[in-house]
Amino acid sequence: MTDEKDRRITDVRTLKALAHPLRADLYRLLHVERTATASQLADHVDEAVSLVSYHLRKLAEHGLITEAEPQTGDGRERWWRTASEGLHIHDSDFRGDPTGAAAHLAASRLFHDQRADRYRRFLDERPAWGPEWTAAAGDTESWIRLTSDELRALQRDMETLIRSYAERGRAAEAADDSAGREHVAVFTYSFPFRVGEGSA
Repeated sequence: MTDEKDRRITDVRTLKALAHPLRADLYRLLHVERTATASQLADHVDEAVSLVSYHLRKLAEHGLITEAEPQTGDGRERWWRTASEGLHIHDSDFRGDPTGAAAHLAASRLFHDQRADRYRRFLDERPAWGPEWTAAAGDTESWIRLTSDELRALQRDMETLIRSYAERGRAAEAADDSAGREHVAVFTYSFPFRVGEGSA
């Protein structure tokens, strides 16, 4: 269990702590795995255990992750978990400070690049997934006209829908019913644009 449903990051130091390529990957892995040791995570990211341990401690210093109950009888192992179910980062929390705005921009670009890399990896591996998964996977574009209030409502509705499916998956996991389930990444971007400014 995590300590809180969602955490809103509002300080630059915590944002910078997360906006490191390896730390962001480790945080995501812990979110997926629920609990893990530095050694297990090091195997996933192909890095030295000592380096992974260092970055886990940095995440813990900012309250992004916390120690978990040991999953084995080996007292030498240190287990970790995320400290919240999710994270929120809002432009409005950093806009008034040039340093904060720059950190938010850098973090947003890093997270986008990592998500794009994840999707490209799926495209490269798609033939290995089988027809049931390739038919289920989606990639959509929507071009619509909204007010800022409508866009905010759309974002909330999508988050609510995704959360309902996440809870369904956790309930099945708790019931030890994971047959046919895989980890699924859902990335959404919704933003305004004007025709003629970087449009196709």
